[in-house]
Amino acid sequence: RRNPAIAGSTLRVLRQGLAHLSPIVLPAARRPGMVRVTEQLMRFQIRSAIDRLGGRAAVRILASDLPLYERRGGEQRVLFATDDFEAGAELMGLSRNQIRRHESRLASESDLVIAISEPIAEKWLAVARKVVLVPNGCDAERFADTDNAPWPEEVRLPKPIAGFAGQINERLDILLLEAIAARGHSILMVGPVTRTFDGRRLKALLSRPNVQWVGSKQFETMPSYLRAMHIGLTPYADTPFNRASLPLKTIEYLAAGRAVVSTDLPAARWLGTDHVSLAKGPHIFADAVEARLKEPLTDTVVAQRQVFAAGHSWSARARQFAEAIGVGSYQSTDHTQ
Repeated sequence: RRNPAIAGSTLRVLRQGLAHLSPIVLPAARRPGMVRVTEQLMRFQIRSAIDRLGGRAAVRILASDLPLYERRGGEQRVLFATDDFEAGAELMGLSRNQIRRHESRLASESDLVIAISEPIAEKWLAVARKVVLVPNGCDAERFADTDNAPWPEEVRLPKPIAGFAGQINERLDILLLEAIAARGHSILMVGPVTRTFDGRRLKALLSRPNVQWVGSKQFETMPSYLRAMHIGLTPYADTPFNRASLPLKTIEYLAAGRAVVSTDLPAARWLGTDHVSLAKGPHIFADAVEARLKEPLTDTVVAQRQVFAAGHSWSARARQFAEAIGVGSYQSTDHTQ
């Protein structure tokens, strides 16, 4: 019999050894005075789900700023720091002071912090007990056959095409896209638009005949849209939040065999490959795009980029993650305090 306190939550067993819990939260869950209630409710639902599965939690991994560790028990406590939560407070519509308090608790309560980028690792090294770097990866196998994927018939742009795939939101520097479009190059944009993005600027950009937005697409169909692209774009603004991130799209473009032009951010520089051009400012960014668009997309260079991306696959990252939490034997280079 289910407890009425979690009647709205859903626990699904996806396959042996893997289950998914969709918890419920109360309205205004992040408001002052409600956060602790949210934490307690979430802990209760997680605990109940574990009990229903008939297991025991050996490791609890958190991927948000909410401190949801159990107050007692022998679980290993791991923070998976996927973003600089404090730097992204406004982007996520959260209180910077609240996140700062949460991060202080997480630093004292976590046995281990796994960071996805060097800037995030450096931040937590100053306050946490132990920090390991396990960067983002990509679904290399999914994109390995990109050039044999069905051509997306809706794409009407002349080749060669510079493409952007991902959320169209405040993280983008639209000046970079405007500079590319002003030179007459084709730009294909794939992904959802957030309500808070500058709609006027986006509408003006999309009004150009050499720019096309095809909306949000299922991840399974992305090889088709990457096939249409000659190069991939990571045109992020130079902000504290973006400087701490490691955009998945950059590695996914490479997994599809495409060169990348990216804002000169630490994570893009960390990749350390000539297949990614780094550029600052609209003029230099557009210059880099022009240079990449002139490069032939040969079988050899496609294969080289895909080999590089395969070294950053999710399988490789999973082995590093497992080693970090003590359930694998994969040897990795880490940042440890």
